[in-house]
Amino acid sequence: MQTIDKTEQEIIDEFSIYDDWMDKYAVIIEQGNALAPLNEQYKTPSNIIEGCQSRVWLQSDYRDGRLWFQAESDAIIVKGLLALVLRVFNGRTPDEIIGSELRFLKEIGLTEHLSPTRSNGLLSVIKQIRFYAIAYKAKAEQQQQG
Repeated sequence: MQTIDKTEQEIIDEFSIYDDWMDKYAVIIEQGNALAPLNEQYKTPSNIIEGCQSRVWLQSDYRDGRLWFQAESDAIIVKGLLALVLRVFNGRTPDEIIGSELRFLKEIGLTEHLSPTRSNGLLSVIKQIRFYAIAYKAKAEQQQQG
């Protein structure tokens, strides 16, 4: 598996060919359409991300020292943003997630082109992913000690 930096660079390169934000939004929507739907059993209140204007569910799994996420939103742009974030974070170790800076968000211009509510929602998703990484890391360390 390639590094987070390489995955981010791929995303930056994919978006760099577009100057117009309508084209970039079209790519984001395509990414969202390609995102596998979240199983209904995971659409629970405990998986809802607070701070999002639209409904967003995030489900995590920890296998073989790596985190795997599934997510869904009822808003098409948000679903595309989720797809990009999951592309970067899926299959990563907790330390990789905790140490990541997610530079692609700024470099492709997302931070300046999203509405404040959408930006806050995206940051809430990233914060929750990092929280899961910290929690799974602590649990794994505890199991190793005991």
